[in-house]
Amino acid sequence: MSKNLILVTGGAGYIGSHTVKLLLDNNYDVVVLDNLSTGYLKAVDKRAKLVVGDCRNLGLLNSLFDKYHFDGIIHFAGKIQVAESVSSPLSYYDDNSFSVLSILRAMRLYNVKNIVFSSTAAVYGSSKEDAISEDAILNPTSPYGRSKLMSENMIKDAAHAYGLKYCIFRYFNVAGASKDGSIGEAHPVETHIIPCILISQLKNKQFTLFGNDSQTRDGTNLRDYIHVLDLAKAHVLGITHLIKTKQSDIFNLGSETGYTNLEIIQAVSKVLNKEVNYVFGPRRPGDADSIVASNKHAKEILKWTIDNNLENMIRDDLNWRQKNPSLYGKNHFSNIKSDLEIVDLKIKPKKYYASLYENIENIDSFNLKKYTK
Repeated sequence: MSKNLILVTGGAGYIGSHTVKLLLDNNYDVVVLDNLSTGYLKAVDKRAKLVVGDCRNLGLLNSLFDKYHFDGIIHFAGKIQVAESVSSPLSYYDDNSFSVLSILRAMRLYNVKNIVFSSTAAVYGSSKEDAISEDAILNPTSPYGRSKLMSENMIKDAAHAYGLKYCIFRYFNVAGASKDGSIGEAHPVETHIIPCILISQLKNKQFTLFGNDSQTRDGTNLRDYIHVLDLAKAHVLGITHLIKTKQSDIFNLGSETGYTNLEIIQAVSKVLNKEVNYVFGPRRPGDADSIVASNKHAKEILKWTIDNNLENMIRDDLNWRQKNPSLYGKNHFSNIKSDLEIVDLKIKPKKYYASLYENIENIDSFNLKKYTK
């Protein structure tokens, strides 16, 4: 019996690379599509195939989908910084929303039915629920959150019109690294609190904690945290669920345990066995006071379990940074010797993928046999 082939966009990134490894461990074949703008060649498991390119490039998508018949897509590619989205909103709509539109067009044209989408708890805004459920009001407070919500709506509309099946994951703060320290979080500009605190303390620098005027128990932002390995496991369960049941659904991925930023600092102090040197700075624009998830739905439907706690996240991230002081080094793939299979696609002329641009609603006017496997 042949293995299912999964396309993972953004598979050279933080969450994507952990998910790729776990997919391969679970007997899936994987093709990674990543433009390496924030991903790293060294993060991609050697058992996968890598296509270096952008999922907004319709010519590349046409060649990619023409070469491989995918059983499903896991879409991670996109931008993630809330504050940056406030100052550069159009960039976020381009990267986060247009990329999804392009992928959906390719799926439609090549008859690929399953997509797992990496969304965010930011679509809820500052919810008043103690533990946010999937049917909570959607009220994003930043362009980042709104770009993800727009993508969710496109996926749901495409599913209704074309029979696509989706698994949308809205997840919360992610931390940690692989247990062996081989892959971990390495953003060009790090904004996540756990690695930021660790980096500052490893360099003996003062850490700035943004804001102490939130409506929480100690005035600092309250967030849910999940280990990247537990998150990767959910994505493998999600694509498996889609392929087997053909049932679309939306899941929150969180621990139902919220921690304030000050409590994170206390936990880092415990792991490092020293007090964290920090000061308060101004609150970041677009930051919601409190976001904590209910995970009952994911546990019930996907049988998802959480294996790691907050201290595991901090210890694994610390282990990753201590073992890899330069992290992945340069993010360019050129001039790097690697036994990873990097696929060189020959992009077809425009006339062969014109239907990816316009007239997609009139797809029946095209010769579908030419485009589907």
